[in-house]
Amino acid sequence: MKNPLFYRFSQLVGFLLGARIFVALLLTFALYVSTFFLFNQEESLADFVFDFRVHGIIFCTVLSILAGGIINQFYDLEKDQLTKPFRTKIQSFLKQKYFLYAYLTLLVASLLFSFLISPRVFFFFVIYQFFMWFYSHKLSKVLIVNNLTFVSLTLYPFFGMMVYYRTFSLNVFLMALFIFVILLLIDIIKDTLTKNADKMFGYSTIPNFFGNKVSRAVIIFLSLSLMLCSALIIRLNGIHSIMDIYFASGLLVIVAVIFLSLQSFKKSNFYALNMLRIWIFAGIIAMLLDGIYTQF
Repeated sequence: MKNPLFYRFSQLVGFLLGARIFVALLLTFALYVSTFFLFNQEESLADFVFDFRVHGIIFCTVLSILAGGIINQFYDLEKDQLTKPFRTKIQSFLKQKYFLYAYLTLLVASLLFSFLISPRVFFFFVIYQFFMWFYSHKLSKVLIVNNLTFVSLTLYPFFGMMVYYRTFSLNVFLMALFIFVILLLIDIIKDTLTKNADKMFGYSTIPNFFGNKVSRAVIIFLSLSLMLCSALIIRLNGIHSIMDIYFASGLLVIVAVIFLSLQSFKKSNFYALNMLRIWIFAGIIAMLLDGIYTQF
């Protein structure tokens, strides 16, 4: 006999995993930190706190990310059963139709709130929602386009905030390029770990289309590009802040990633992947601490 409390709890956990709530929370945190400390160059903390238009845009972004996570897991269900058996087992406590209901609810809510903010914000989220669905439906199986689209959709809300605050500078451009390259690197390394499953279910990725040697060369090229980007940021700013120290010390992390990518063991790519993920989180914390130090 099923325990009703355990069953309901399992349904809740399954839904949160299906919606990728933890990814959404991390992106929300990153969006708030980057918006206030990087893009917002004029408003004080008090003005920012009471800028309900910005909070509304971020709220719509969170709803969109949750909706995107649900529709993505709906299309990737068969592959996830092989590559993420524990997560799909938990998600099985909730029928797929409820995920679709949740997706439609989140999508409509996001578009409704965005329309209340302004027609331009509504149009911004219509494009965002469409490409998140189109990525899950078609583009995730298209060679190279899948990686570029995934990274672009991840950065799309940040680009929106940059345009909203009209924050255009060489420093911001280099930081955006740094994030783009590191996310692209993470996505390609992730593809090396799911190579066989991707091939089985028709996902055309760099590792399963070109093979290990080419994918390793791409990873090394992107790592070197990341080093160049970090060096340019250091050359532009010097080493005078926490973020400057972050980019300088990141050169060692990138060297470690290159070393790991040269190894033939699957665990090496797993370590490199998690190292880069942790380094992104460290960057968010560094930006927060740097902003607090500068402000106060």
